[in-house]
Amino acid sequence: MSGTSLDGVDVALVDFSNDKPALVDCYFQPYAESLKTELLTLHHPSANELHQAQIIANQLAREYAQATLCLLQKAGVSSAEVSAIGCHGQTIRHRPEHGYTIQLNNAALLAELTSIHVVSDFRSRDIAAGGQGAPLVPAFHEQILRHADIHRVILNIGGIANVTDLAVAQATLGFDTGPGNLLMDAWINQHLHKAYDTEGAWAASGKILPELLQKLSADAYFHAAPPKSTGRDLFNLAWLEQHLSGSEKPADVQATLLALTGDSIASAVKRFCTSAEEIYVCGGGAHNGALMSHLQRSLPQCKLLKTEALGIAADWMEAMAFAWLAKQTLSLRPGNLPAVTGAKHLAVLGAIYPA
Repeated sequence: MSGTSLDGVDVALVDFSNDKPALVDCYFQPYAESLKTELLTLHHPSANELHQAQIIANQLAREYAQATLCLLQKAGVSSAEVSAIGCHGQTIRHRPEHGYTIQLNNAALLAELTSIHVVSDFRSRDIAAGGQGAPLVPAFHEQILRHADIHRVILNIGGIANVTDLAVAQATLGFDTGPGNLLMDAWINQHLHKAYDTEGAWAASGKILPELLQKLSADAYFHAAPPKSTGRDLFNLAWLEQHLSGSEKPADVQATLLALTGDSIASAVKRFCTSAEEIYVCGGGAHNGALMSHLQRSLPQCKLLKTEALGIAADWMEAMAFAWLAKQTLSLRPGNLPAVTGAKHLAVLGAIYPA
């Protein structure tokens, strides 16, 4: 899994031989700053972008292969023992309203370099069926984290934040709430040259700017009903800067961005996940203490915990989910939830590249 945060590649080795998937081992490989810069450039129209996209897709395949082989060496497992790689690829455009989404990867090259079957391009089939193509992880949450008597919400705070609503005796719902870490990460990178705000300490040193928060929160995305999904196409530094006067203290903007993430999540839970009792958090945002405190204050009626409490490491939930999605594809079983994505029907997701 390589997500909106653009920090690197998460690789999870998952055993599905028992009822509950088991994380055998995991590995993280960070992106070089040069690759991250090239990927950010491709989020917008640029000269010779088709050629550049394919060159970077090849580079990503080599990154994914190296990360995969490093994990297998670490775990003492051979390529022959692995059924498949589920590879999400790197999203550079997500425009379901125009009928497409683009995740860069050369899956054929990845299969060649690892000698393992590869399943990729998970989102396109759902979009072809009229869906958003995202989020896809709620189907995995439904399978392994639903409780018969407790209304749970699974909250993933990556670059974008999304929720899975596991209401008792009701269909699973899920959607992107808006920005998770990506605006905070971009802002601190621009001003302090740091990849992220550790524990939300810089945000905590500033004060929330109510007028700015109101402007940001007025975006139509936050008020739209699900199904809905979003990404850097909407929420980016240019989107933020159009709302700034230029006189704000950078730490105050960071505090306001943290509040935007926390408030948009809390508002979504209150509006669409009514009567939720427990919220389990995964993704990088689970480690932001200031954000977690903001969420608990905003949702006092809910127990707020990391997904470790359910036996799934917060940092590895998404990578495990795409392993599960690959397993679904190989078994010709659906991987989407139409109630989540808005697709007209269940669909087998992904394209298979045999080794």
